[in-house]
Order: sequence, then C-alpha cells, then structure tokens
Amino acid sequence: MDFTFTEEQQAATEAARAVFSGVAPDGVPSPALVPGVVAEDIDRPLWSGLAAGDLLSLTLLPEHGGAGLDPVALCLVLRESARVLARVPLLETCAVAMALQRYGDAGLAAELLPRVGRGELVLTVGANGRTGHDPAELAVTARRVGPAPSDRLGEVPGEERFAGSGEGPVDSPGNTAGDAGGWVLDGVQSGVPWAQTADWIAVPAHTGVDRAVIALIRPTDDGVTLAEQVSTSGESFSEVRLESVHLDNWALIDAAGAWEWLRSLLTTGTCALASGLGEAVLAMTSAYTGKREQFGFPIATFQSVAVQAADRYIDLRAMEATLWQAAWRISTGADGALPAEADVAVAKIWASEGVRRVVQTAQHLHGGFGADTEYPLHRFHAWAKQIELSLGPAAAHEEALGDLLAAHPLG
Repeated sequence: MDFTFTEEQQAATEAARAVFSGVAPDGVPSPALVPGVVAEDIDRPLWSGLAAGDLLSLTLLPEHGGAGLDPVALCLVLRESARVLARVPLLETCAVAMALQRYGDAGLAAELLPRVGRGELVLTVGANGRTGHDPAELAVTARRVGPAPSDRLGEVPGEERFAGSGEGPVDSPGNTAGDAGGWVLDGVQSGVPWAQTADWIAVPAHTGVDRAVIALIRPTDDGVTLAEQVSTSGESFSEVRLESVHLDNWALIDAAGAWEWLRSLLTTGTCALASGLGEAVLAMTSAYTGKREQFGFPIATFQSVAVQAADRYIDLRAMEATLWQAAWRISTGADGALPAEADVAVAKIWASEGVRRVVQTAQHLHGGFGADTEYPLHRFHAWAKQIELSLGPAAAHEEALGDLLAAHPLG
C-alpha cells in the first residue's frame, strides 16, 4: 500500500498545524469539574481562523470557493484538530457540505456552500438515531405531502431569490415548476453535536420504502425542538425532536446512496479524530515516562513500561493504516474484493478499541498524575471515551464485517 500524500494534502496538513498551534486543550473548564457543558458555544475565534486559512472550504469545489480536495485531506486536518481537542464542528460541517455538494440541490448548494467556506454557517448532523443503538435513519420518518409552506428559505439573509416560490430553483434536479409538493418529518435524533449553535442540521430519515434520505432543517423551523444534552467530553449536544416539520423538495436529499455515503464519511472522520488524539496521548506518555524517575532511572527504561508503550504504538499504526484505506475507498470509489463498508468497518474496529487502549495505558503509566485535573490527560481520556461511544463496540463492527464476507465470498 502506498499512503504517500499529494502536495495539496500535505499543504493542508501544514496549514492545519499552523491554525491549531495556538489552541490549548485546557482553554475551557474541565468536564470533570462542571455539571453541564464546558462552554455554551463552539470556539468561535478558532472557527474564524479555520475559515481564514481556507480549511473550511478545503473540500468544496472551486465553483463554491473551495480547493476541491478529497476526504483524505479532510481526515488529515481532523487528525491535527484532535491533537489539541479543538472545540469546533469541523467534521460535521465539512461532511454535510460535501454531501450537499455531491448529492443535493444545486441551487441550495450554490447558496449555502460559499458561506460555509467563509465560516458564516455552521452545519451539523444527527447520526445517532433515537438511542445510539438503532440505525439513525429509522428514528425519523419522511412522508411526501402536497404543497408546503413557501416562504421558509426566504427567511435566511442572502437567499431571497427562493422567497415565495414554494419550490427549489427551476433547474433543481427532480424539482420542476409544476412540482410544489414537499415533505413532513416526524421523529427524534439524539446526541446531535452543537445543534444549539448550528444554522442547519442534516437529519437522516426513512420514507417507508427501504430508502434513506437526508433532510436539511434549521433549529428555528416550525415543529423543531431542541433539548440540551451533554457529551462525555462536556460538549453541547442536543436531542432534536421533529413534529410535523414541513420541508420543500429542495431541502431534502433523496439521491440513492447519499445517506450511506455521508454516514461512511462521518465514521471515517471520527476514526481520524481517534488517530490524532491517540498520537497526542502517546506523545504525552513518552514525555512523562522519559522524565519520571524511579530507583534513579527514567521509568521509560523499564521493560514493562517500554513494552506497554510499544503495544500502543502498534495500535496507532494499525489505526492509521486502516483509516487511510477507508478514506481512500470513500475518496476514489475504487472497487475491491469487498464493498467500501468493509474497509470502514475495519477502521472502526481498530479506532474504537485502539483509542481506548491508548488512553488506558497512558493513565496507568502516568499513575495518579494522570487523574490530576490540572494536567490535560484526563481531558483526552474524556474525549477518547466519547469517540469510543460514538463509534460503537468493536464486536458489532466485526459482526457487520462477517456479514459482508458472507455476502461477498473471496476468491
């Protein structure tokens, strides 16, 4: 396997390191010391810095003001963000923007995506369903109805050319001047990150005919209710409840495979976060064990310590290899012996188990110092646990991989 990155991807990594270099993991109160969220909003100065560094537009097409790079480049930037526990919805915003660009209404993409690249809009997505155990698209129903309210998009500054039409743009795919119908959404998505501060929320739904769609809603839409939740890492999540929420056709992405592609991208991006966080934690552990002495020697020279650190290094290399394989399959759409979902499942297995082992070993080798709330390791532990919970147990992914192997015999 050749995981050599292109010059553009390497440049994106360097730009990300420059932007994240000024970010401190302990810039907000410790999640161990506050009963609710660590902060009410995302890191707005950092968000502006990402926009100024063209990192929010990295994966947007040139016609939307972007560089047109692929998910591999996004994962490289996400790894850098996780090293400093960056409190921004970089994954959610970029993933939803890419899905809209790839599958959504062309007119809506032209209106929203340039603003996303400039940092003017925050996007997020509900990918956990009602409980986190069942498929997210089964938590919300989408049913087609007659004419829907016609002035929704006209409420958004800069989008007046849609106002009062009741339809999408004339050239919208599957949406003509005579098609004034819409959709109604009902259901609940739980654990939606930063929904309280998002401008748009992507909500997967099912139509009742074994087809998943993606609805784009706003927190201010009629019938949308947000209830605050708190993540394990202390960040603001929300339960998004939808009761007879009306959407025009252009606000719903019903292209075949759209939700599956977005779900794979979100999962792979989460694996990238796990990889970057694990790298940072292993570096902290190496620095600590190199300085901490017992019996007159650094504990890093003790065989038992060295073996544990070496095992975690192997975990990280496996996490990295499986991450880039999954990102490459999503980026290129390349054929393989198994569908791309198999590569994503393998990446999830290693990321979920690997990030847990890395932080547990780090806590063990740090001793009591690792639990000191004035030392940042416990913050990384909380974020790692949130990532592990988001990815789900490795056993479930192994079962999914087994099903794929059974459906696609090798050789």
